[in-house]
Amino acid sequence: MRDKFVPDVTSGRFRPGLRVKPVQGVPLPAGARPVTEMTWAPDGRATWQYADEVREGEPHIVWRRVGGHEIFDPGPA
Repeated sequence: MRDKFVPDVTSGRFRPGLRVKPVQGVPLPAGARPVTEMTWAPDGRATWQYADEVREGEPHIVWRRVGGHEIFDPGPA
């Protein structure tokens, strides 16, 4: 997956096979970047957000959750 994801992040265009899209219904503070999800296998998913660059000119990703479909379970109310 890394050999596909990293070049796509760098180019800013994601190939259809990674199924990248914004996560719906995530409450964010004003000015926060949206949470994005990626699905690379039937039970392989991850969510992340772009963050401020650490190295100039390179996109910086903050991984939020990685795993199966259970990563979308909000837990007990």
